Order: sequence, then structure tokens, then C-alpha cells
Amino acid sequence: MRNLSLRYKTPLRISILILFVGAVITGSLLARSYLMFEQDLSVSSRSLGDITARTVTSAMLHDDVWQAFEIISAPHSIDAEEGSLQPGVVVVLDQNNRVFVSTAPDLYPIATDPFVLSDEFARLESELVKDSNFHSKIVEMPGFGNVYVITPIESDGVLLGKVVMKYSREVYISRFYSFVRQAIYTMFIVIALLLPIGAYLGRHIAAPLIELSRCMSQVGSSIPDSLDYRISRGGDEIGQLGEQFEKMIAQLRDKQVLEKQVIVSDRLAAIGRFTAGIAHEINNPLGGLLNATNTLQNHGPQDPLTRKTVSLLERGLLQIKETVAALLVEANPETHPVTPQDIEDTRTLVMPAATDKSAVFKWANELKQSFNLPSTHVRQILINLLLNAINAIPENGKLSCRVAADEKELIITTRNEGKQIGDAELETLFEPFSGNGGAGRGLGLWVTYQIINTLEGSIEVSSGSNDTRFVVVLPSRPA
Repeated sequence: MRNLSLRYKTPLRISILILFVGAVITGSLLARSYLMFEQDLSVSSRSLGDITARTVTSAMLHDDVWQAFEIISAPHSIDAEEGSLQPGVVVVLDQNNRVFVSTAPDLYPIATDPFVLSDEFARLESELVKDSNFHSKIVEMPGFGNVYVITPIESDGVLLGKVVMKYSREVYISRFYSFVRQAIYTMFIVIALLLPIGAYLGRHIAAPLIELSRCMSQVGSSIPDSLDYRISRGGDEIGQLGEQFEKMIAQLRDKQVLEKQVIVSDRLAAIGRFTAGIAHEINNPLGGLLNATNTLQNHGPQDPLTRKTVSLLERGLLQIKETVAALLVEANPETHPVTPQDIEDTRTLVMPAATDKSAVFKWANELKQSFNLPSTHVRQILINLLLNAINAIPENGKLSCRVAADEKELIITTRNEGKQIGDAELETLFEPFSGNGGAGRGLGLWVTYQIINTLEGSIEVSSGSNDTRFVVVLPSRPA
């Protein structure tokens, strides 16, 4: 039972309870019925004995045996229903305990001693002589299966004799067994009707817990994006449990997103520290090499081949210097706060690239005055995002850019058509050289992320089937 599912355990327990209650109720009814049958036998037999004793008194006073015989035989002359409580034998005894008359004269002849004729009467002898109070009594004869009812016959306080009526317990038992059969049949019918109802109620009660268990089994080390759960909502304990489960799923999803963000941030920070260390190590010999090429240009041989070779070396070293400079994001550059004109300058710089793709460029510069953020960094963020969007759109594609600000934040939003960025690619989007030909290729987005992180801002990316959006929020810096 411990390992059985609730969908079976609950209906089974309800069914067992129904069977137990039905058995208890039926047993109680049978016990009560047995007592009622006993009481019915006692009342009816005493009543019949009293009536017989009163009616036979006159016959005994006149010593009229035939009249007495007719009186005690009257109940047997009426066709009684099968199983009715009628005495099998009625014997009227006189004052000397001799047979005055009986319904079975062949067994109990007149004026005979019944104690000699019958073993049962022999056992009744002690009861028959205890009649000083003139009260009727019932005597059990377990060994013979009969019940005897003894009723005194008296007139004006004088004991004339006794009426002895013998009842067979078989009639009583048959009546009781008939009632038992009827009660058992009724119990089976009621249980047959209640068991399906109990099974339905059991499944209905267990259904919310089964659904909750099914939902919880879907939750593992990570929360599925399409977790399907149909938990009932209500004010009872199961409804509250379902509500708490939904809250737990929401909190676990938030925690999962936060963990991913922390992992990405830690990874990007580690890459930043690594690349910064490499850049510093390269800058030291690079400065010496640039000084050496400058010396060669000014004081070395002036033949054309040498000058051409030195020029090539200088251009290569300068390209290396620019690449290394991209790996170093200066936290506090010497620059003025960003102005609306700075934003317009970035548009001018990226327009040729947009024109080459015949792009539809929607521009919205809502910055009305200068904002306390370094203009160099803001322009670099905006240029990198726009060039990345232009690179992602198809020919004749659409892109848009909106720059807005309030008292506390500068918000940059870019949208572009193009291929959707997958979930796996989104996780490494801001890592250098992480792309596969799409968004995120090269150093642009990585440098953008480093600058935003330095300025204590945030960047969010969302990508649909034909639309990708970047939202950058930069807080205002102290003056």
C-alpha cells in the first residue's frame, strides 16, 4: 500500500471504509433484530398465554373438558402465515399438575402425569411448582430446541392450574435467518451502489495531488520552459499548495535566469581580465618596436626598399596597437558629457554602411541636452550596436535606433530584421570571437559589454523569428 499510487490507494481506502461501515451497520441491525425477535416472542407468547388462561378458567370451573379443548385449539384452527409465532403444543394442567386437556391428546392424555410422559416436562417440574406468585414465566430448553411459556390459571385468588405452551425455536430461527438474508441482500445492493461513487470521489480527491506530483517530477536540475501543469486553484489546502507550487516555479525560473547571468558575467569578467593582461604584456614590447621603426625611418638607410619595408612594419604594428587598444576599456576617459550632437555624429558614421545594404533606417534622437556620461564610450556603444545590426539585416532590410533619457538614465534601443539568434548563441553573444558568422562575431559586442559594465549599466537582448532588439540602460554619473 505504501508504494501504491494515490489514484488507486485513495479509492481503495474509501471502498474498504464503505465495506467496513456497511458490515458494522448490518451487524448492528442484525443484533438489534435478534433482540427484537426475542422480545416479540416473549410479548406475544405471554399475551397468548394470558388470554388462554382467562378463557379456559370457566371451562375448568365447570369441569368442561371439551370446551377447554376448543378454547386451546382455536389458534391452531386459523391458518397462520408461515413462520408465525404459534405454539406447537398447549397443555392445561390442573391443581395437582395433571393433564386437564391438551392439543396433543395422544402424547399427553387426560389425567396423566406429564412429568412421566415427557423428559422435557420432567425438567420443567421444578418450574411448575414455583407458582405461588401466579406469574407467567418463560423457560428455555436449550437441549431440546424449545421454549416453554407457563401461565397460571386462577380465579378469585385461587390457583386452578397452569397453561403450558411449547414453542419451537426453529420457527423463530427461520424468521431471523429470513431477516438476515434480506439484510445482507440490502447491504450488498447499497455497497454495490456506493462503491462506484466512492471510487469516483477517491479519484477526484487524489487528482490534484497526482497532478502536482506529475508537475514536480518534471522539475529537475533546471526548469523546463514549457512546464505543463493544471493545478486547481481555491481556498482549500490543495489550492494553496498549487498556488505555492506556481510561486516556487516562478522563483526557480528567476533564480535560473539569475544564475545564467552570473555565470555569463563571471565568464566575461574572466575573459576581460585575461585579455587585459595579454594587452598590457603586448603593449610593452609594442611600444619599443614602434620607437625602433620610427628611428629607422628618421636615421636609417634611405633607399626605397628599406623605407618601404619599415613603412610596412609600422602599419602592421599600428594595426596590432589598435587591436590591443580594443581589449582595454578605459574606465574614466578624459572626455566631455555626451550631447545630442554626439548622437547625431554616430548616425553620420554608420550611414554609409546602411546605404550599402539599401537599408531602411529609422532614427529617433530624443536627447535634448547633454547627459553626464562620457561621450566617447556612449558613441562607441552606439556605433558597435548599429554596425552589428547593419551586419545582421538582409538587403533592403529594416533597422531602427532610439536614444532617450530622463533625469537618471540614458536608454539606447536598437531593432533590426534578420535571422533569429538561438538560445545557445545568446549565452555566448558577448564573448570575443564567439559567433558563427552572425551576431556576436569579433570584438564589437564584447567591447560594448565591457564598456556598459564599466559604466554600471545593463544590456538586454531579445530575438524573435524576424526581429532582434538590444536595450542598453546607462545610469547618470555624478557630476
